[in-house]
Amino acid sequence: MTVLTAAEAAAARTAHEERADALTAAHRQRKQRGEKHAVEDFLFTYYPFSPARLRRWHPGWRVGYEASADLDADGNPVIADVDEAGRRSWYVESPGPKAVRRADVERYLAERASAFTFMTRLLRASTLTRRRPEFGCFGLHEWAMVHGLTEGQQRHEDLPLRLTQAETDAVVERENLICSHLDAFRFFTPSAAPRNSMEPTRATQVDHDNPACLHVGMDLYKWAMKLTPLLPSGLVLDCFEHARATRVLDMEASPYDVRPLGYGVVPIETPRGKAEYVRSQRELAAGADALRERILAELEGLEASAPVGR
Repeated sequence: MTVLTAAEAAAARTAHEERADALTAAHRQRKQRGEKHAVEDFLFTYYPFSPARLRRWHPGWRVGYEASADLDADGNPVIADVDEAGRRSWYVESPGPKAVRRADVERYLAERASAFTFMTRLLRASTLTRRRPEFGCFGLHEWAMVHGLTEGQQRHEDLPLRLTQAETDAVVERENLICSHLDAFRFFTPSAAPRNSMEPTRATQVDHDNPACLHVGMDLYKWAMKLTPLLPSGLVLDCFEHARATRVLDMEASPYDVRPLGYGVVPIETPRGKAEYVRSQRELAAGADALRERILAELEGLEASAPVGR
């Protein structure tokens, strides 16, 4: 195991906090003003992780650091997840004059065995080398979420639809709905759900998650956060940045008009828009797969020691 000195750990923590603060600054400022943002708020509402939690630095399970890095010159904790006794959540500490902290791998694998097994199976199954990506969905999940609704029923009430409700419904009714992502499908309207080619469930998620699906790519941020503190924080922030970039395409291709927020339009109801969507989707899928492989590489060596989940 690599061990960082207190100075090295403090520098790494500061760099991480500064990067995280820059990534969440706009969201935090809007929240203070009581303002909503239909595109970016998704990263903090759908994914239940606060900017403060994203800001916490973790070196990953392969790296330890001198515990004194968590204290200031007066011996007071400088990080949020240290209790009154000086213990850090999900960490263990070796005894001695220069105590070293490391991720509590044993506890994580014991208490989160089922979740760990599920996440690693899902990540491995949805790599591009193991599953052929499907590029024919065209982001229609967002359209299916507004099919048949009346004015004021849409999730994003502050955003107008680009087309009329009747025109929006017609797009859903003439296209093939092939959404395989459970947490997108569950928001389909009652009139749209039967039109989908499948009915995704949690039990079948490992078998059906599409490597090219925008939400599967965004979910890498969720899995990375749930795998904390095993993963290094730099990788978690990379997943967050990927999710944010993916969310832009998700909404630009949606039936909502996000131009007032400074975004463009990917008109997937047209052949040109479909082609543009697939080009961007391919780039995002490649980026997501690189992150997925990095996560799996970081976890290598842990799976064999994980208890079998129930």
